[in-house]
Amino acid sequence: MIINGVERDYIVHNENEILGFFGEYRFLSNFHLCPVFFEGKRYPSTENAYMAAKTLDLQEREQFEDISPKDAKALGRKIQLRPDWEEVKYGVMASVCFDKFFRNAKLRSKLLATGDARLSERNHWSDKVWGTDEEGNGKNALGKILMDIRTALRTCENLKD
Repeated sequence: MIINGVERDYIVHNENEILGFFGEYRFLSNFHLCPVFFEGKRYPSTENAYMAAKTLDLQEREQFEDISPKDAKALGRKIQLRPDWEEVKYGVMASVCFDKFFRNAKLRSKLLATGDARLSERNHWSDKVWGTDEEGNGKNALGKILMDIRTALRTCENLKD
């Protein structure tokens, strides 16, 4: 797959693995525009909501409501972190991602359509916490959260029957 004019051979999309949230799987990315709610406020993406949650200052959070995910990421590096951030950040990510797929039927269907494929945010920017590097090294926390959400949504779908 070509990303920014560069062939990225580490990106694999098949029935067993989705390695890289690009192309038809861009919807899995936190930069995908889709309204999400966090603590009663609406944000244009999970990235915005996640970055806003880094602060407890409600006025600072407002800055994240109407900017791009890219700008939210940059701003999130500059704000005063809440004291408990390291303890709550994974729960926040799970919450905003669940909201994204629970509220949006189209995205929910697309996530469920990934079947049992392993989801990994394989990337070229070396994020080894939320994803993996080009060689597959990293925690892949976002991929694991999305697979957990997919399992939970399947359970909800089965309860309808």
